[in-house]
Amino acid sequence: MKVKSTSVGVVGRDRSEPDLRWARRWGVPVAWLTLCVVWSSTWLVIKIGLRDLPPISYAGIRFLIAIVVLFAVSAGRVGLLPQRGFDYLLLAFTGVLMFAVNYGLLFWGELHVSSGLAAVLQATIPIFGMLSAHLMLPDEPLQLHKLLGALLALGGVAIICERLLGFNGLMAFWGGLGIIVGAASAAFSNVLLKSRNMRLAPAMIAAWQMIFGAAPLLLIGVIVEGNPLKFHWNTVSIFCLLYLAVIGSALTFLLLYWLLPRMTVARLQAISLITPPGAVALGWALGGETFSLWSLLGGCLVLAGVWMIFRKGEEAEPVIQEG
Repeated sequence: MKVKSTSVGVVGRDRSEPDLRWARRWGVPVAWLTLCVVWSSTWLVIKIGLRDLPPISYAGIRFLIAIVVLFAVSAGRVGLLPQRGFDYLLLAFTGVLMFAVNYGLLFWGELHVSSGLAAVLQATIPIFGMLSAHLMLPDEPLQLHKLLGALLALGGVAIICERLLGFNGLMAFWGGLGIIVGAASAAFSNVLLKSRNMRLAPAMIAAWQMIFGAAPLLLIGVIVEGNPLKFHWNTVSIFCLLYLAVIGSALTFLLLYWLLPRMTVARLQAISLITPPGAVALGWALGGETFSLWSLLGGCLVLAGVWMIFRKGEEAEPVIQEG
């Protein structure tokens, strides 16, 4: 009996060690690549879904589904509730900024601009975050290379907006500007949350922010866009909604927080540089979208500016750049 027991122990250990080696060798790159692919694809999926669904309700229902998935996966694993009353206020304020303002404007903006251009404009989040951090976080002062990167990126944004106004019409200009305002609100939300010490699992922080952000989206959607049961539901719109909620929100947040202790911040931040070109490529290949040379130049300036901000590899939090 003793020999048999020992044999089982050895077999169990032999099976677990290859699994651990596989996770170290392949799990991390697969998870990282998944984030790059999914966050590059969400912009086009939003655009396709907007053919049948109104933007505000589309965003609100997306996060309502994602909330259910995040709580279902996290139940029994981490604490689900904030510990202090002030935490609820902070989550409510940042949730409205991140999910109601940012995503409400993003979904509305994609009615008027291409999915690839929306991804490029959202890449300004770290620029606004850098400026907010300079004012709110004493240990993250504004440095010369960051300032130059911000100016370069904002120059690219100016080129894009000028082309939108001159060649795509006034609504395209306002759509692009709305996406930029949403990016600024998301950046401020991230910095404000970082400036406070909250004892809550990251996935639950995201879930509670979604709760407070989805509520105004759903309310405004019912008032302005009508009863969701009367929307033009079909296979494509349902697929887009479920893809964004389950894959584009819940799964990506869980993968991101799984990667945090296993990958350097610099490599995680690189996702924000890969996502916009990926979104442009998918929009061109699958969505029939086109980018003018001037818009491409503006997009390159934005990404170059973001790279300048990140190039020193400071230990800052990774930028969440999902559509």
